[in-house]
Amino acid sequence: MTVDFPVSDEGGRPETTRRSTGAFGRSVVSAALADVDPVGASAAARETSWRSGYLPHLLRLVEAGLVSPDAAVTIARQGADALVSGMRWRPDDGSADEVPLTDLAPTQAIHETVTVEGGTAPHTTLELPFRGEVLSGERLTAQLAAWVADGVVEPSVATSVATVAAHPEWLSLPGRTLVALGAGSEIGPTPVLLGWGATVAGVDLPRPEIWERVLDRTTTGAGRLLVPARPGDGPLAERAGVDLLTEVPALAAWVASLEGPLVLGNYLYADGGTNVRVQAAADAVASLVRASHDDLTLAFLATPTDVFAVPGEAVAASVAAYDARSRWSKVPGRGLRAVSGGRLLRRAYLPGADPGLCDALVPQQGPNYALGKRLHRWRATVEAADGRRVSMNIAPPTRTRSVVKNRALAAAYAGAHRFGVEVFEPATTQVLMAALLVHDLYADQPAFDHPWQAEAHQAVHGGLWRAPFAPRSALGLAALLGYGAGRA
Repeated sequence: MTVDFPVSDEGGRPETTRRSTGAFGRSVVSAALADVDPVGASAAARETSWRSGYLPHLLRLVEAGLVSPDAAVTIARQGADALVSGMRWRPDDGSADEVPLTDLAPTQAIHETVTVEGGTAPHTTLELPFRGEVLSGERLTAQLAAWVADGVVEPSVATSVATVAAHPEWLSLPGRTLVALGAGSEIGPTPVLLGWGATVAGVDLPRPEIWERVLDRTTTGAGRLLVPARPGDGPLAERAGVDLLTEVPALAAWVASLEGPLVLGNYLYADGGTNVRVQAAADAVASLVRASHDDLTLAFLATPTDVFAVPGEAVAASVAAYDARSRWSKVPGRGLRAVSGGRLLRRAYLPGADPGLCDALVPQQGPNYALGKRLHRWRATVEAADGRRVSMNIAPPTRTRSVVKNRALAAAYAGAHRFGVEVFEPATTQVLMAALLVHDLYADQPAFDHPWQAEAHQAVHGGLWRAPFAPRSALGLAALLGYGAGRA
């Protein structure tokens, strides 16, 4: 059995029946908008080229939600429901009928829990690796202040990290277990939290090379790693792991068997349509686990390359940066805008907008990546609306393997600093986002009037929100400059 897209009949003829990621994406966005923006829903349903035409429809999801808090929650709830219930649990050999993913029930756990203990003393001070140094105390405070001044992070990031630094007793996640879906993720918090002495239930694919790396970090850390493993006497790295796409009920049963309170953190990524399948499967696991763990808290890392409503202060900072350009930069800017028909180096916002809309979607990442990440935001919005604690923070642009292997994105990241955007190294992102997770779990959470404000809180956007130019209008030039720097 496996999680898969539903069968679609896009062309209306039997020979065209297939599992279309484009048809599914259109249907999910249309369903999300149906009650709040029927015109937008119809436009999404009629999009003839989803792969290249999805961008304005993802933007419309955010625009339509700004009408009211209820509108934003309705879009989130209907979008998440359409995505997860639309996916199918199908037999590999066609021996049984497919069922909606939401119809699954936990099975008996088939994985045993192996506990691996760290061998060192826990870090009791918040320390941030940054450009070859380790920052703590006043130096950490100074770096956070510099990021705020440069528009790299929202001011609430500095406040929250300072709060965590003042409460080192929180670092080990006392009284909680983090279930890390994607324990081997480059920017997930698993190694950081283990270094702080936390208990982490690690979930990743059953691949020895992944588990050898995760286990090595565990033994050199201070925490406790709970590993799902097939029963047997072989090396743990060869028995560990769960294939989320084919073992949803079994994984849910294993997670449900753990002692709570539990935090279920989603740090998963996959290429193409597999990303939507994986994210839907993770959401289904969360739903199944909640049936026996009403103490479950969900945690996500949002991508900065999406559409977000941003506060008026960020709009004002961007407008000021645009107006403050030197005469020598304005002249070529006008020329580039003229020859590109206004597409290059556009100002990011209409002055005075509050909130503004930062559209940082990157076409090269594709609609399946965007839809999978949008599910995280939808689910976080629904959790908060239902009165549950949730952690959803925007992580910065980061030089991960998935970015570096895409030549266009790698080049754009290499040239991004020329347009006011800072790209982070994975080690810095890991610690910073782990600290924000800790804050969300233990500090008092502020009340927000609208879901967009909750998303903007603690955003580590790397400067995308406060840069002078609309992100996509500078992306191509950043890539050209990045290519040039690489060749030099």
